[in-house]
Amino acid sequence: MSTGLAVFDTTLQETNEWLRLVEERLQGCERQQSYLALRAVLHVLRDRLPEHAVLGLSAQVPMLVRGILLEGWRPGGGPSGIRNPDEFADAVAEYFPPSFPREPQAALKAVLEVISLRITEGEVRKIIGCLPEPLRIFWPETVTGLGSGPRRTT
Repeated sequence: MSTGLAVFDTTLQETNEWLRLVEERLQGCERQQSYLALRAVLHVLRDRLPEHAVLGLSAQVPMLVRGILLEGWRPGGGPSGIRNPDEFADAVAEYFPPSFPREPQAALKAVLEVISLRITEGEVRKIIGCLPEPLRIFWPETVTGLGSGPRRTT
């Protein structure tokens, strides 16, 4: 299905790719559930980052994902005070219906892995650098050490 506008068709295609990648990592989840996971993690991550990091991330994601990321955002409040991994995961879980088929930690890891694959290494470094050390555990090991692994470089 085409919208007739290349910019919309492109963002739909790219967003579907992001959702497909999340879905792959959360095996057994359907498209709606991968969307819920993406939205929850983006919002909790966004609320923990300083404004400059949110804007840097938003510049590298597809337009539709940018809309999800920035939905309801109130800049100027500063990052949330969450420093504990369990509190971070609990904040993600608050977005999920009781029947959500995965633990929030799994959703966190899946979405952060997709982000790490789809944005530049430099932007990933900036985001990780803005997070307290304990929250970095949710990022893939290849990212936290920024070792080998496929990633976007442009």
